[in-house]
Amino acid sequence: MDLTKFVWTREPKSYVVGQDTVEITTNPYTDLWQRTYYHFRNDNAPVFQMETEETYFSFTVKTEFRESHHRFDQCGIVMYLDSENWLKGSIEYENEKYQHLGSVVTNNGYSDWATTEIDASVKSMWYRLSRREEDYCIECSRDGIIFQQMRICHMQHGGGKIRFGIYACSPEDSSFRAVFSNMQLGTCQWKAHDGQQPDLV
Repeated sequence: MDLTKFVWTREPKSYVVGQDTVEITTNPYTDLWQRTYYHFRNDNAPVFQMETEETYFSFTVKTEFRESHHRFDQCGIVMYLDSENWLKGSIEYENEKYQHLGSVVTNNGYSDWATTEIDASVKSMWYRLSRREEDYCIECSRDGIIFQQMRICHMQHGGGKIRFGIYACSPEDSSFRAVFSNMQLGTCQWKAHDGQQPDLV
């Protein structure tokens, strides 16, 4: 991918953008979350994205986070439209035993969080974000070959021109280095549904 097409929203203090890799050193107390359950609004995580009007595509990236060590340290894939409309997929460190592999979808200022527990020894993960018009699919993979679905969602403001890319943050008093590589943009790998047909109006 041509990383010169990517731009920062909230540029981090420390980062390196290479020809085909990006390294972000997170700042403490950075996060993305809106209202639900916790009632607070956090909107200060750095995101590195490009724009597109293409309505059918898949974006793939490998993340490595060997230094994550504190509760909620995270890095992953993102589609950040504005402070109240975005989605992300990542692994959030919890403790020495387990982490949360999950996704957050935020529509009109309210976030949800869907997770599953995985072993704390996992220190790399591939993600794939696919778009079919205003609907999106987030998948993950341990090897970059076999992907498993994490989330299908509709973004209420996800039509037309969007921005997508990567992010990393440390919501509490922590900092770690996140490495992103193998970024690819191509044809949509999320195939059309071939089962039940849409209801007739």
